[in-house]
Amino acid sequence: MDALFVSTLAVAVAEIGDKTQLLALLLAARYRRPWPILAGILLATLLNHALAAWFGAALSEWLPAGLLRALVAASFVAVALWTLRPDRLDETDRPRAQGGAFLTTTLAFFLAEIGDKTQVATVLLAARFDALGPVIAGTTLGMLLANLPVVLLGARFADRLPLRAARLAAALLFLLLAGWVALRGIG
Repeated sequence: MDALFVSTLAVAVAEIGDKTQLLALLLAARYRRPWPILAGILLATLLNHALAAWFGAALSEWLPAGLLRALVAASFVAVALWTLRPDRLDETDRPRAQGGAFLTTTLAFFLAEIGDKTQVATVLLAARFDALGPVIAGTTLGMLLANLPVVLLGARFADRLPLRAARLAAALLFLLLAGWVALRGIG
């Protein structure tokens, strides 16, 4: 249960103000069809985070426990610092596919998540917890929780998000995870 809860919370908070949340806003404004967009986010996140979690789990088997604990703790600190930096959507991140809301969202989200802080967090959470299913479910649920209001309510809601407070809360959460890993270890 810890893996599911921590993964959901970590990604939901880290996603606020993230470039994939901005991408969700652009897709909602462009297509004005929330359900295919949410289905695309779900599929892309499941695929991307499953690969990331598998990689994190593999790391936990390949590396000695002490080294892995130090790397995961240091990485959580790095993600905390990364979270403090506001994201912006570059021209190359804007959706351009002609395949409709679902296909465009699935492709755009999958590609936008590569190397993103929530993907890195998924790798770290999978290395921390010996529970791939709950980590994948939690990070996917966190992604949906953060993007659901943006897709459903559009620009009016996104303009009211306290992005600075959310970034600070996410950074604090990742620092707490770093301390937890450093003190309690992996698994």
